[in-house]
Amino acid sequence: MIYHAEITVMPLKALLDPQGKAITASMKNLDLQEIDNVRVGKHISLDVNAKSREEAEMKVETACKKLLANPIMEYYSFDLKEAE
Repeated sequence: MIYHAEITVMPLKALLDPQGKAITASMKNLDLQEIDNVRVGKHISLDVNAKSREEAEMKVETACKKLLANPIMEYYSFDLKEAE
């Protein structure tokens, strides 16, 4: 069975996010003072061929831990569903 994963990788809240800070400052220049605390991360979309949902979750978890996210600086979350 094929499962589709949507993964979000974001910098840890305790760490400075220079890209987010620059975008936040630019919002002020665009007269969008209501927008604050911008954080910039990554969005990753992938398909997994697995025998069960549990196996697919384990494979995505492994990919996140070993390749897609740096646990020292980032956290991740993902949504997994059967591919259409």
